Amino acid sequence: MESVNQTKFPEFLLWGFSEEPELQPVLFGLFLCMYLVTVLGNLLIILAISSDPHPHTPMYSFLPNLSFVDICSITTAVPKMLVNIQTQRIDISYIGCLSQLSFFVFFVCMDNLLLTVMAYDRYMAICHPLHYPVIMNSYLCGLLVLGSCFISLLDSQLHCLMVSQLTFCPEVGIPQFFCDPSELLNLACSDTITKNVPAYCFAAIFGGVPISGILFSYTRIVSSIQRIPSSDGKYKAFSTCSSHLSVVFLFYGTSMADIGFTSATIPKMLLDIHTHHRIISYVDCLIQLSFFLFFGCMDNVLLSVMAYDRFVAICYPLHYPVIMNPYLCALLVLGSCFISLLDSQVHCLMVSQLTFCPEVGIPQFFCDPSVLLNLACSGTITKNVLVYCLAAIFGGVPISVILFSYTRIVSSILRIPSSDGKYKAFST
Repeated sequence: MESVNQTKFPEFLLWGFSEEPELQPVLFGLFLCMYLVTVLGNLLIILAISSDPHPHTPMYSFLPNLSFVDICSITTAVPKMLVNIQTQRIDISYIGCLSQLSFFVFFVCMDNLLLTVMAYDRYMAICHPLHYPVIMNSYLCGLLVLGSCFISLLDSQLHCLMVSQLTFCPEVGIPQFFCDPSELLNLACSDTITKNVPAYCFAAIFGGVPISGILFSYTRIVSSIQRIPSSDGKYKAFSTCSSHLSVVFLFYGTSMADIGFTSATIPKMLLDIHTHHRIISYVDCLIQLSFFLFFGCMDNVLLSVMAYDRFVAICYPLHYPVIMNPYLCALLVLGSCFISLLDSQVHCLMVSQLTFCPEVGIPQFFCDPSVLLNLACSGTITKNVLVYCLAAIFGGVPISVILFSYTRIVSSILRIPSSDGKYKAFST
């Protein structure tokens, strides 16, 4: 097929999900609920902080900005996907794709930078407490937010400029539900080697530098806290970082589960890049799929367990030491492991029943279960129904628990009469 400029054929096809008409209502309902949960959760954070009439510390001025950016980042992709599902259309124009890509990159970069700014705020509060009110004044806070906006805008425009220089075949199919810049680079008809180098440089600068800033700040914070002689002083110092740490863990992942989650796919991908070998055996694909789903589900369930812990601590403080005893905590972790194992094995059993054409090409760097279902030669309608039911159970239930917990938490905090009490409760 002759390579032509995409501006002459201004359409991309978003092939992120199954096109089976029977599954469209399930998909629409599932993603609408997830979108509303995310938006409502962030709005509750903004409401809880703005309801305090007293002046906020810089940290609690940054949190509403972060919640607003989170709402905007998910709004760049999900509403378009919901409209496509409802109207049975999977196309997006060239201009629409560039606009979506621009906003998506902008808000994701903004998320990273705001988390870095918040880490710097905690570093100044703990490591230089006497200078903190002078350094972290309202002028500097406003300057940091504006600087984050400018850098994010620069990142998004550089990505748009890079993609706009590519040429595409007519009606390019993107194996995502939004215009993912990495997928657009892979699907371009023109030579993308020179384009991939700037893309990875952008990722290293606009992604790696913020993460390095967070790691540096918390290395210095932990070092300073360890020098505090009293355990009560250590607790008070570390508790000031709790709100930021919780957001960082939610954004960048949760501890060992995330290490296992990435280790299920990244080492194989790095090996393939180094050896120029892109083949994975059927058994290895099933093993990778199993570990990927296990750790992905484990992430979701552990986050819901952590939300339940905060719910009990704030809504039932007198009963908290009795309810959240070591035995129950261990039981909750083991239960999370069992549920995650069940999810992964059910998915593996389902995929093992499918038949595939020889040398199936997976448009991903790992064995993605949804892509495997779409590539199967056998009829997959019943399998797709089962997959989305499993997603609703093992994904929707943890999200519902988190939403319920934080709805009750915010409701309890709003009933506290003193602003100091609200601050202490919300900081946990």
